[in-house]
Amino acid sequence: MAYGFDTLQVHAGARPDPATGARQVPIYQTTAYVFRDAEHAAALFNLQEVGYIYSRLTNPTVAALQERMATLEGGAGAVCCSSGHAAQIMALFPLMGPGCNVVVSNRLYGGSITQFSQTIKRFGWSAKFVDIDDLEAVAAAIDDDTRAVFCESIANPGGHVADLRAVADVADAAGLPLIVDNTTATPYLCRPIEHGATLVVHSMTKYLTGNGTVTGGVVVDSGNFNWSASDKFPSLSEPEPAYHGLKFHETFGPLAFTFHGIAVGLRDLGMTLNPQAAHYTLLGIETLSLRMQRTVENAQAVAEWLEKDDRIEAVTYAGLASSPYHDRVAKYCPKGASGLFTATLKSGYDGCVKLVDSLELFSHVANLGDTRSLIIHSASTTHRQLTPEQQKAAGASPNVVRLSIGIETVDDIIADLDQALARASS
Repeated sequence: MAYGFDTLQVHAGARPDPATGARQVPIYQTTAYVFRDAEHAAALFNLQEVGYIYSRLTNPTVAALQERMATLEGGAGAVCCSSGHAAQIMALFPLMGPGCNVVVSNRLYGGSITQFSQTIKRFGWSAKFVDIDDLEAVAAAIDDDTRAVFCESIANPGGHVADLRAVADVADAAGLPLIVDNTTATPYLCRPIEHGATLVVHSMTKYLTGNGTVTGGVVVDSGNFNWSASDKFPSLSEPEPAYHGLKFHETFGPLAFTFHGIAVGLRDLGMTLNPQAAHYTLLGIETLSLRMQRTVENAQAVAEWLEKDDRIEAVTYAGLASSPYHDRVAKYCPKGASGLFTATLKSGYDGCVKLVDSLELFSHVANLGDTRSLIIHSASTTHRQLTPEQQKAAGASPNVVRLSIGIETVDDIIADLDQALARASS
C-alpha cells in the first residue's frame, strides 16, 4: 500500500521493539553488539550480512532514522552523520580524489561556501563557483576532473529556488551526479530526487528536528546513478582493497553509495550521529508536515507585510508574486516556499544591528528551521568570512537580515518586527 507523507513521517522506519514491544523507537545507547558466533561476526565484517557491529558504523536508532529519511525523500537508502557539514563531506567522499573538483552554486549558506572554497583544499579537492541559474556557465565549468554538481533547493539565506530539472539535465549530460542540499525545503515541500537529483543532503539540525536541540546530517541516495558507466568513480566501481576486492556498485547495485557511506565513510571518517540525537530527530519528523504548513502560512503573511512596509527596501521570499522565483515554487515546492528569507533595510548596516537588538519575540541565533522565529545579521556572523562580492552573491549584503519564521501566532511575529523596525529606523 502506498502511504501518504503524513503517515510515513510517523511510521517509516519505526516498528515495535521485538524485545519489549516498545512502540516508540528506543534509544539504543550502546557502543557494540554481541555476535551470535565467529561465523556471524566474519559475515558482518565481510559485508556478506547486514547487521550491527559497532555504533560508529551502525545503530538501531540511527538505522530507523535512515530508513525514514530515505522513504520521505524517495531514495534507495540513507546515511546519517553528525551534522549537515559532515553530510556534505560524506556526500563527496566516495566521489572525489586529489585533483578533482565539484561545480558549486554561488548561492549557498556561508559556512558551505567556506567549506567548499577553503576546507576541501586540504583533501586536494577544489570547487568552481557558478551562478546556478546560468546553465551555460554550469556546463562550461565542468571539465574532465569534475565529479559532481552541487546546489541548494531553496538557498540559505536568500530564498533562491534552483531550477533542479534543468541543472540535473546538465549534470546528466556530463555523466555526473547532482547533489542537492534540501535543508531549507525539507522533503515535505520539495523532493529533489523526483527532479533528477542523485544525492540529497540535509542539516537535520534545522526543520527536520525542528526544536533546536541536536545537530545531525544525512545523505540520501536516489539509487538511480550508474557509478560504473565511466572510470570517474573508482571507489564505487572498482575493487575495494579493504574488502578483499569487493566492487560496491557491482555487489550492492542501487545501494552502492549507501553501503560505501557506512562501510568506508563512517568507518574511516567517524562522523557518527549519536543515538540520542537520532531519537530527537525522529520525534521532530513526526510533526514535520504540521510545522511546515504553519511555517509557510506565517512566512507568507510576514513577507507580504514587510514588502509593503516603507522601512524595507526588498524582501526575497520566493512565495511572493514579485519574486523572480515564484514560478519555480509552483513547480518544485507546490506546498510553499518554506520559512526562510531575507529583508533589506533602508536604514543600512546600523539599522540591521538595531533591529536585531530590539526584537523581543525573535531569537538572535545562528540557526534556522526552529519552531521559534529566529533572526541573524548574516554579513557580521554566518557570512562574515566572505568577501563583499561573495556576500552579495549569497544574498547576505551588509544591509540585509535573515529571518526564519516560526509557528507562533503570526500577529505577534508582525508586532515584534513592527516595534523593532521603529527603533531601527529612528
